[in-house]
Amino acid sequence: MPRRKIRVTGAPEAPLRAALAALRSELGIPETFPPQVLAAAEQAAKDPALPVHDATDIPFFTQDPPTSTDLDQATHLSRHGTGYRVRYAIADVAAFVAPGSALDAEAHRRVTTLYFPDERVPLHPAVLSEGAASLLPGQTRPAVLWTIDLDAQGRTLAVDVRRALVRSRAKLDYAHVQRDIDAGTAEEPVALLKEIGEARERLEAERGGISLHVPEQEIVQRDHTYALRYRAPLPADRWNAQLSLLTGMAAADLMLAHGTGVLRTLPTAPDGAVARLRRTATALHIDWPHHVSYAALLRTLDPHDPHHAAFLQECTTLLRGAGYTVFRDGELPALTTHAAVAAAYAHCTAPLRRLADRYAAEICLAAVAGQEPPDWVLAALDALPRRMADGSRRAGTVERECVDIVEAALLKDRVGDVFDGCVVDVDERRPTVGTVQVLSPAVIGRIEGPDLPLGERLRVRLTRADPGTSKVLFAVA
Repeated sequence: MPRRKIRVTGAPEAPLRAALAALRSELGIPETFPPQVLAAAEQAAKDPALPVHDATDIPFFTQDPPTSTDLDQATHLSRHGTGYRVRYAIADVAAFVAPGSALDAEAHRRVTTLYFPDERVPLHPAVLSEGAASLLPGQTRPAVLWTIDLDAQGRTLAVDVRRALVRSRAKLDYAHVQRDIDAGTAEEPVALLKEIGEARERLEAERGGISLHVPEQEIVQRDHTYALRYRAPLPADRWNAQLSLLTGMAAADLMLAHGTGVLRTLPTAPDGAVARLRRTATALHIDWPHHVSYAALLRTLDPHDPHHAAFLQECTTLLRGAGYTVFRDGELPALTTHAAVAAAYAHCTAPLRRLADRYAAEICLAAVAGQEPPDWVLAALDALPRRMADGSRRAGTVERECVDIVEAALLKDRVGDVFDGCVVDVDERRPTVGTVQVLSPAVIGRIEGPDLPLGERLRVRLTRADPGTSKVLFAVA
């Protein structure tokens, strides 16, 4: 599921950053790795298991935010016959993390990288995730190399995956890529990102899939107050995301054909969740006619519009039922698809940040080789969904608590003010407690009071907001 991207800058002692540090302490988030794990990472960085196949002649490039150093994916795009060839190299974490090692045990405890507005808490020690395992430019690295051939319309024709040595030639950021493509100065391996990305977007629309292009929220400190602004994703962000989706769909198909695997699945959203989202659209003055589908609405939204950006943030709530589904010995599960992707899908492109991706990669490598997955994969497979669910819940708690803290910071000087809003949800067991979407600033908060008018516009008064001690609370004005 796309996470809500919130970024906070400022001095560590600033009230908002202090509140975030206190949250990490309250949730028991580790500040560092145990000494034995750090020592194991240092040793692994010096002596990884290297593959035989050498693909260092392929001029890969990476696309990430400018400050990123944990680079999971590197790309090379080319024309192939009348279609395209996508080469997608994924960091080979298994080359560094031995099954049953201290590194492996710690990764199973952490499960996923946790993202706070001011910092992230990584899955693996930095010497690996930002060093020896990261696909940094100018460095030879072990990788899981996907080669996916597409026809002229972007449909998959053939898939190969193998271990290989790769060497990225350039670390590009999305703005750089977008600028070069728009100016017509991008070299073909980069220029094809638009051509292939747009082709895959057309196929996504055909099959009823949905990509959420969630804007990044940036909290800017001005003197002693905070302001909210959004950074809309560039088209290059979207096109790059299509390559990850393409690879995840290819991985799912390989595993389903092989009879053993781990899928990322999502059932269709329940009617109640969609109804809540419709009320949010009403609150934000977004016209959503009843004959227009959710997918069709999303394609009309402009993430540069603050109200549309806020709505896109809330759209992530429809993805909260996603989970990991394992199967083996040819016994396929009842649900094999991801409702938002509108196809079978697997997480396999971010192993530096997610535990499950390492397992999916091993199963796909075995499938292409016509072999059984390694024993260590099969031994851990049945417990993987529960472990990933625990990690997802932890990440969800972090996200919700961070949103609460950030919104309290935004509103801390406005207690007593009255805002336009709409009650988008009411607690069935406590009808005097609900959730209100405020129009401006576009925040969501708790509301308490009798006879909460579900789905109607109303005026609400802010009764509390303190990022250090309490969450935002509204009352009917």
